[in-house]
Amino acid sequence: MDTHKRNLMSQSILMVTIFMIFINHSSSTFHGSSGVEQLDTVVEEAEDHLAYPSTSDWIEELKDGMEDDQWQLVQKKGNQFVVNEQPFYVNGFNTYWLMVFAADKSTRGKVTDTFKQASSVGLTVCRTWAFNDGQWRALQKSPSVYDEEVFKGLDFVISEARKYKIRLILSLTNNWDAYGGKSQYVKWGKAAGLNLTSDDDFFSHPTLKSYYKAHVKTVLNRVNTLTNITYKDDPTVFAWELMNEPRCTSDPSGDKLQDWIQEMAVYVKSLDPKHLVEIGLEGFYGPSAPGRVQFNPNTYAQQVGTDFIRNHRVLGVDFASVHIYADSWISQSISDLHLQFTKSWMEAHIEDAEKYLGMPVVFSEFGVSSKDPGYNSSFRDTLLSTVYKTILNSTTKGGGGGGSLLWQLFPEGTDYMDDGYAIILSKSPSTSNIIALHSTRLALFNSRCSWKSHWGCRKKNPLETFPLYYDDL
Repeated sequence: MDTHKRNLMSQSILMVTIFMIFINHSSSTFHGSSGVEQLDTVVEEAEDHLAYPSTSDWIEELKDGMEDDQWQLVQKKGNQFVVNEQPFYVNGFNTYWLMVFAADKSTRGKVTDTFKQASSVGLTVCRTWAFNDGQWRALQKSPSVYDEEVFKGLDFVISEARKYKIRLILSLTNNWDAYGGKSQYVKWGKAAGLNLTSDDDFFSHPTLKSYYKAHVKTVLNRVNTLTNITYKDDPTVFAWELMNEPRCTSDPSGDKLQDWIQEMAVYVKSLDPKHLVEIGLEGFYGPSAPGRVQFNPNTYAQQVGTDFIRNHRVLGVDFASVHIYADSWISQSISDLHLQFTKSWMEAHIEDAEKYLGMPVVFSEFGVSSKDPGYNSSFRDTLLSTVYKTILNSTTKGGGGGGSLLWQLFPEGTDYMDDGYAIILSKSPSTSNIIALHSTRLALFNSRCSWKSHWGCRKKNPLETFPLYYDDL
């Protein structure tokens, strides 16, 4: 039996298994108050049948709003994401270097490999860089001067993501020196004769702000050379991110960064009112929420000029972002403290999103480094499971936990880029299974509208399609 037939057989068996479990449960509570919990039980009881990469075809069946004629913009309704007025919970990943690899035809295939592998385990959102400022293979070589070949690389990333039904969060610059970021803007300013004393001048100097705005305008108005769709009109874009991990340590009060966020969020919305916008924050609590600083990983987190609740109460910001790096913030050595922190950190921010912000929160970076003392793949699996379980606890209540993006997914042959956090699915079967199972749960929740829905949608029960697979088998 060839691989394709074997995979189809495996998928059919899994579908029949879930269908039969569903039949056994459906007489009692699927339409009642515990319907969501029953749905989760169905998936859990089928867990033994879930194996990478055979899930890809039938996970595709459960994705909502993914057909070409329904490939529409992600929006938010209250504290949830929706597509076509139906729920859209996110299981996603980061691969920051896609544009740079796509710009070189010798490495472009790795972009396709990344999306193909991500799709095979049901991942639906990728966060990646839409910037590379003034460095090797730069997109923006100097203010408002672009390398067309690199831009064509970004065109390819977007067109390829759409082929694999993966949406993109595109980050527009970096707080850190990698790929240029704010320090490169300051270098450009100094070269133009500006009197600048700190990289944090990026947030306040009018000329540097004009450089950033010009970049935003160029990216959003770019017409993709492969699809002929303007970026700001493309539903493949999930959201624009103002900056990766902004910090302004020169102003611990947070005022300088707050002013920048307010100005730039409104500016992005003025160019593109249709797409979602997020800031790119790590989630540290600041002066405006003294009762929440207890959840910070350390005291330094209060001094970096960010303020999670205040920053997200800004016109133009649609959802909150949080990162999770216990091994950087608490202790590099692996311990259960990492898991305890991760759970409390997530629960605090989900509560904030629901209670104070009225928006979804995405845990847009999380992971553990293989370079940490005491690391093993079993701990990584436990960390992933902790994140996913916390998300699901919110999902089952219709809460603000909108999803998570693991840091980071790599295809084979890119080990030399690994910062310790890379997950290569083909080399990590247990991790792949955990990711795929979470994708399955979220896909079922996204399709459950006829059972128990906050949106009043009329989609058929997705499990009604399962007997078709039984007949085919």
